[in-house]
Amino acid sequence: MTGEIDDALKRADQENFTREPPKTLQGRINYLIRQLSTAKAVAAEIGVTPDSVNRYRRGARKNPPEDIAARIEEAVKTRWQPGVRRRRRRQAATTGIKISTRARFGYTAPIGTTDDGRLRRLTLNLPAPYAQRLFQAQEQGLSDQHKRAIVAEGFKEVYFQDNGARAAGLSEVRLTDIDYLDIEY
Repeated sequence: MTGEIDDALKRADQENFTREPPKTLQGRINYLIRQLSTAKAVAAEIGVTPDSVNRYRRGARKNPPEDIAARIEEAVKTRWQPGVRRRRRRQAATTGIKISTRARFGYTAPIGTTDDGRLRRLTLNLPAPYAQRLFQAQEQGLSDQHKRAIVAEGFKEVYFQDNGARAAGLSEVRLTDIDYLDIEY
């Protein structure tokens, strides 16, 4: 199961496409066969029989069930333009990423201050080191909680501590209850 941050990274990748992926069922199936080499491999990927894949490819079946159509579309989008994705991610890893979110931020602070979590709507540019760590965490398949910790640490540095100008006693920021999260790069 993917989390909000993985979903946001996938959407950001898809926004960087320079060409649209195939729109027709036949075009999508043909693309998947070129990528995975055999109808059997495509069938295993989308959860149908190889005969069904061949029927989709020939055009004998034009309307798969909605869940199968969604799996076909997702399989195409995850493989579409890998070079463009790599290039944009390399660029984002050196320039940083923009994150827009509405979530509950809690933090650990010195005694005498309030540390109750609050719902905040924030849009910030996170520096390159956090983008690099976020991309690495996704590539390594780390949990959504780990990715949230990376984002929360970036928000702590950039927003709460204003890059060291204030809130020096703030030790930990937690990101919970994400309403929405968008990433751009």
